[in-house]
Amino acid sequence: MRTKNKRLAAAVGGIVLAIGLAVQPVASAATLFADDFEDGSADGWTRSGGSWSVVTDDSRVYQQTGTSSDARALVGGAWADQTVRARVKPNGYNGSNRQVAVLARARDTSDYYYLALTNSGSVVLGRRSGGSLATLASAAVAAPTGTWQTLRLEAFGTTLRGFVGDTPLVTATDGTFSSGRAGVATYYAAAAFDDVAVTDVPGTGGPPTTEPPTTEPPTPGTCDTSGRPTGFASVNAWGQNGTTGGAGGATVEVDTAAEFLAAIARTGPLNICVRGMIALPGPMHDVTSDKTIVGIGAASGFTGGGLNIGLPVDDAVTAPPAGAVHNVIVRNLVFHDWPDDAINVQMFSHHVWLDHNDLSHGYDGVIDIKRGSSYVTVSWNHTHNHTKNMLLGHDDGNAAQDVGRLKVSYHHNWFDQTPQRNPRVRFGEPVHVYNNYYLHNTDVGVACQADAGCLVEGNYFENVEEPVSNHYAGPTGRCVARNNVFTGAEPGQPECSGSVEEARNYYAYTLDDPNTVRTSVMAGAGVGKI
Repeated sequence: MRTKNKRLAAAVGGIVLAIGLAVQPVASAATLFADDFEDGSADGWTRSGGSWSVVTDDSRVYQQTGTSSDARALVGGAWADQTVRARVKPNGYNGSNRQVAVLARARDTSDYYYLALTNSGSVVLGRRSGGSLATLASAAVAAPTGTWQTLRLEAFGTTLRGFVGDTPLVTATDGTFSSGRAGVATYYAAAAFDDVAVTDVPGTGGPPTTEPPTTEPPTPGTCDTSGRPTGFASVNAWGQNGTTGGAGGATVEVDTAAEFLAAIARTGPLNICVRGMIALPGPMHDVTSDKTIVGIGAASGFTGGGLNIGLPVDDAVTAPPAGAVHNVIVRNLVFHDWPDDAINVQMFSHHVWLDHNDLSHGYDGVIDIKRGSSYVTVSWNHTHNHTKNMLLGHDDGNAAQDVGRLKVSYHHNWFDQTPQRNPRVRFGEPVHVYNNYYLHNTDVGVACQADAGCLVEGNYFENVEEPVSNHYAGPTGRCVARNNVFTGAEPGQPECSGSVEEARNYYAYTLDDPNTVRTSVMAGAGVGKI
């Protein structure tokens, strides 16, 4: 039975009502509720006003399209202390001083606290009582349409705090409401909401600090940049013969955000050795072509931000452009607490190798590959403590960019209790998923849809109820599953049909015995292993 990405905990008598997947932990908080809407429904939400539906916007989101009145959607029980966090994207405003918001301690649809982005250029911490809106505090923040931002509203005792991203901007003291439900709302505005989470402790404080930006080159350094990929990243295609990253360029060492961001922005080949954990400003940072980025040791990487490998999104571009980002290697890095994606590959980027990384406790996707990107290998990574794992193809309606592309190899990865997107595939063919270790993926292992062609072989599935499916949550795809191991208390079986192009038409490979995969991947995946 497929589960839903929702979890709701009642605070009375220790009774827990759990719907579906466990979500990634937030500090030591108890997660009262979480919903990423990937099941295609908004079960459990109570709506008042507006026009609400779950739609696809890269991932699935909860959208409200009406702009002629205010609209609210509430969820949960009579929670007292609570942190409500959600990604919010205004899509349109009808008039001046209109708002999109998250809600806390909602007694009903007319009585609650709110944290709102407005089209007057502010964030407002307010109280709605008997239908009347009262501003308790405000600060200047731009809220353009079409842009995702994260709102976090904390209500603990009589103290209220509002954050945009991880930046605390507004605070107030008010004792009108002591408990209530969580929610999202619009006031004469249209908006989309995603990744709603409610916990019972405050979140972390302000944003990570970084040194002032500089364009000075980092100091010379050393790290192992000698490796080369197998799989699709090794193929000669699109004017690039294999993936060599920064080969032929200088090698530099970075240990601050300013040094790292300057290095990945440089033109030409460059090897970048990352020392220690670097706190990046959120959310995403562009990597230019011909770069190798390698962590030193087993404790180097990034918190607070992710890497974008690709040009800006442009729906009008339907063939690989001459300036597509290419030839990038990312290895031996820890990614933690990212506010968007850990690694995003988009807009026909090609020849990318993502290898031996440890990725956990983030907000949106671990590794998302989309919009025509191709000739990518994802290997020997350990992903854990996270729900949205790996997406290949972002939307069922993006055939113009994706058909004939999205050629990706996934091998020797440890998908460690990551419920979904392991990977979730649209349009790509062949997508070669081999010699990976799947452990207790509670929603689905490989999901192959939207006419994708997935070749799934030599993997080890342990306690995975639905290991492979070609009819998961959307238009059907095609899959061939062969020579896999299915084991555990309730081992599932693949649900596959159709034919798929062979990966051997592009590159040679040798499968490991699937019975050895669990041991070899647990020993070899992640950081400190290259």
